[in-house]
Amino acid sequence: MFNTLYKKCLDLAAHKSSKYYLAIVSFIESSFFPIPPDVMVIPMVISKKDDFLKIFLITTIFSVLGGILGYFIGAFFFDIGMQVMTFYGYQDRLISLKNNLINSEGFYAWLSILFLAGFTPLPYKVFTIASGLIGFNILIFIVISLISRGLRFFIVSYLSYKFGNLFTEFMDKHGSKWFTIIGILIAIIGVIIYLI
Repeated sequence: MFNTLYKKCLDLAAHKSSKYYLAIVSFIESSFFPIPPDVMVIPMVISKKDDFLKIFLITTIFSVLGGILGYFIGAFFFDIGMQVMTFYGYQDRLISLKNNLINSEGFYAWLSILFLAGFTPLPYKVFTIASGLIGFNILIFIVISLISRGLRFFIVSYLSYKFGNLFTEFMDKHGSKWFTIIGILIAIIGVIIYLI
């Protein structure tokens, strides 16, 4: 099933209405869909280089809007939210998360986790729903989502624009690893700046 969805997303990237499909995939990926929008972003930017900023903006805006939907699923549809958390194996961690948010260390830890989820290959949808389930501040959630998703999709769009098929090959082999490393480094730098 995963391979079928992946191939369908690649087909949509070549469609004449690809920007509309990109908006839909970006939106639903942030709340329940398993395929990340990067699958569409890279071939779209390579084939439409002049539109790389537009593609980046569409992906970022609709991904964050989908994240807000995920937040509301967690906040108002507890059973659905818990089913998603159970599917990804995060249900047991939810209780400790909610308890830790009471103190400031737990709050800043969740900020870092949320940033990493938006930037790295972690399942962002799990953390959007979890943010609603634990009652995390929605305005801060939106700001962190805009920063992390925007940074991620700008890097993917820009590197696709600059390096084309070379970047596609690199992402296939090493993308997950490098996004995780960069995301962790950014989170560490943020913590150091906060502590200073």
